[in-house]
Amino acid sequence: MALAIDLSGRVAVVTGGSRGLGRADALALASAGADVALVDVLAADETASEVEALGRRALAVQGDVSAREEVEQAVERVAVELGSVDILVNNAGALDHLGQLVQQDEELWGRDLRVNVTGAFNCTRAVWPGMQERGWGRIVNMSSVVGTLGGFGQASYAATKAGLLGLTKTLALEGGRYGITANAVVAGIIGTEAFGRLDPVMRERMERRTALRRVGSPEDVANAIAFLCSDLAAYVTGAEVNVTGGIELFTF
Repeated sequence: MALAIDLSGRVAVVTGGSRGLGRADALALASAGADVALVDVLAADETASEVEALGRRALAVQGDVSAREEVEQAVERVAVELGSVDILVNNAGALDHLGQLVQQDEELWGRDLRVNVTGAFNCTRAVWPGMQERGWGRIVNMSSVVGTLGGFGQASYAATKAGLLGLTKTLALEGGRYGITANAVVAGIIGTEAFGRLDPVMRERMERRTALRRVGSPEDVANAIAFLCSDLAAYVTGAEVNVTGGIELFTF
């Protein structure tokens, strides 16, 4: 019996879907049959067009996930134009500060928390009642190895990505009785535009740190997310799924 990821008839919301990991997530979900709404502070019309080219309905909504009212308005619009939300991928994220703790700007610390953690909270709370009522839902939170290992000069980012893991497990506990699963994808070094801007020597060091000796692609992450959103993962909840190439492994 062949296994296939089938999301036909499902409506997904991907935050931060205009580019990078969010774009890859949206295209993977659409390829599996889902209609996809993209919620981003940036214009996501290009990604929406790519989703439609795959034969699925798409909607680009410009909005800030850290603003509760904007999130609620976005979800209401998705419900009207695409249908009730079955899948939520909390991908939107901010990394506004690189520097040691004593150099951390309090305002930027707060922004990272508002976007990365409060944003996921706002979006989840907006779609939760409908998922609960229908008895089916999939929530995937985008975390990072920086949240599990720490990151030198990344205090705010590490704190938010670790916080998402605690939120994920709590959502799994509260949602299980309603048919809602919640999982986190722990991403490693992924070949996004941000990675490409790093110093070549640093990029090589990071690649060599992984067990697979290579950088992951956005599609590596997106494929894991598509699986977690499908019925194939119906008994997977509260999990931290590492898509890291083994960067967290240690050997002498």
